[in-house]
Amino acid sequence: MTATAAPATSTSARERSDLLETLAKHRGFLRFAVRNLTDEQARLTPTASELSLGGLVKHVAATERGWADFIVRGPVAQELTPEKFAEFAADFLLAEDETLDGVLARYEEVAAATDELIRTVDLDADHPLPEAPWFEAGARWSNRRAFAHILAETAQHAGHADIIRETIDGQKTMG
Repeated sequence: MTATAAPATSTSARERSDLLETLAKHRGFLRFAVRNLTDEQARLTPTASELSLGGLVKHVAATERGWADFIVRGPVAQELTPEKFAEFAADFLLAEDETLDGVLARYEEVAAATDELIRTVDLDADHPLPEAPWFEAGARWSNRRAFAHILAETAQHAGHADIIRETIDGQKTMG
């Protein structure tokens, strides 16, 4: 008796569903960490790092947007110009003219666009990574790998946010 492989569409649908569900879970942890905060609290940097909760939400949204752009446009989306480097640094700060509600709304827009990509793009399609010291020379990332990176970034920064929020007022995401 020989085993038959599941149809590709079944595997693909399940993989897409798993990506969507897991990403939604970690986005939820990040959103939970900032619930009921004032803009002033969202700008606080109460730990040894320079991270703030509002800055983390803004950074996660920008990072997700950048990798989704990589999926659509390829390596040009990840090239680091002096302007993009300045934007990257600013993405860690909730500026005085920004609000937590505003960056959360932007994050929702980015998340919806990413979710649509997860539902529709070829997960096996890939692009070369741009030349950068933090990328392996000549490496290529599949769309699947880029989505996994978005998920890892979201989970990592949700953990940072949990620590910062607990430092501010004792609220914990879990426990």
